[in-house]
Amino acid sequence: MVASGTKPATVAVDVNPATRAVVTGTEVFTREVAARLPAAAPELRWRFFASRPRAHLGVDVVVLPNNVSERALRPGVLWRKGSFGSDSEAGSLFAGRLLTVVHDLAFERHPVAYQVADRAYLRLSTRWAVSRSRLLIAISESTKHDLVDMYGVAPERIRVVPLGISAPAVPPAPLSRLTELGLNGSFVLQVGRVEPRKNQSAALAAVERLDGVTLVIAGPERDADLSERLRNSAHCRVLGMVDQPMLELLYRRAAAVVVPSLYEGFGLPVLEAMARGKVVVAAKSSSLPEVGGEGALYFHQSAAPDQLASVLEAALGDQTLRTKIARAARARAARFTWDKTAAAIAAVIRELLSS
Repeated sequence: MVASGTKPATVAVDVNPATRAVVTGTEVFTREVAARLPAAAPELRWRFFASRPRAHLGVDVVVLPNNVSERALRPGVLWRKGSFGSDSEAGSLFAGRLLTVVHDLAFERHPVAYQVADRAYLRLSTRWAVSRSRLLIAISESTKHDLVDMYGVAPERIRVVPLGISAPAVPPAPLSRLTELGLNGSFVLQVGRVEPRKNQSAALAAVERLDGVTLVIAGPERDADLSERLRNSAHCRVLGMVDQPMLELLYRRAAAVVVPSLYEGFGLPVLEAMARGKVVVAAKSSSLPEVGGEGALYFHQSAAPDQLASVLEAALGDQTLRTKIARAARARAARFTWDKTAAAIAAVIRELLSS
């Protein structure tokens, strides 16, 4: 807190992730939290910056050149938001206090999913940010565990702040859009990038064991070979990136949502689906049980596809189970809000300022 009569502390917030064209969990986090921070801590002076313009973030954003001379002038606390893959050298000449948000260490847990240069950069920039920041924010207990286990970070330096969920901002697309895609029957939805870590192959292998069910995948296609293999199955539709109305339609019409990822820092699709009262079938790995709690069904990711198929079959056909899980899912999701996330982050910033 800033004492009465003193100049308010300035907090410089990097909102670069929210300016990206491809929107995943990191981008949603940045957009939702940045819009709420001024109200969460009105006693602070907020300065939001990015290296490229982007409209409709809910706050005024200063577009700064991507160079260290500008960074050296930023006062107060520099809050590093988003993934370390963008702009992670921020603060190298910064004299104030640095706060870093760590979403995951996927590049350490699953290095083969990254190109050599990207992996080297992520490791270097992340280790630098971890050593430079007095406090760290992890978005899950799973990520906190990874920081302690893999980077030797003292647990007392880490504050866990979960992500949130908000009501859909747009109405769903017309039902006719599903008809245009040939999705007239029952389908299971998976939301996320097409890449081996998201484990779409396991989801498809399970769905192929069920009669009359299609796997629908919505998300950017990072692995072209995997996308092609998925498309070659008559039981799968790879849609690529979809707009928000289409995503809302898919969530509403899906018979279930499957999240078979090998590793997630949080797993926002789990929360998005639960908030809509959907039955979620998730891998019992990393942060997913932490997010889903009693509001989801689980399978062991190392098990044969038959186990996932069995859980999916129950999720699709057992009406008593579906009703029970849908009720628990909505109750669970209601505990996670972006207002709570922003308030918790503001509290960590106050803690850092007073240290």
